[in-house]
Amino acid sequence: MNYYNEIKNELLNNEINRRVKNYSINKSDLNTYYNVGKMLSEAGKHYGEGIIKEYSKRLTSGLGKGYSKRNLWLMLLKSI
Repeated sequence: MNYYNEIKNELLNNEINRRVKNYSINKSDLNTYYNVGKMLSEAGKHYGEGIIKEYSKRLTSGLGKGYSKRNLWLMLLKSI
């Protein structure tokens, strides 16, 4: 048995699985942020630009950091 090749194959398989997993996570994030941006755009039409600030406060309170006004604006801009 060639242990080196077995070890190398095991590590390569793990790396491939990790990259596929990361791709799936990134794709999911992009889809989510795009959809959120579209919804923010629609909400802004009904409630005005202040909705970003309001939603930022509420999302940060409910879900934790990562939902600053800047991040929500970026989601909105990416959806246009």
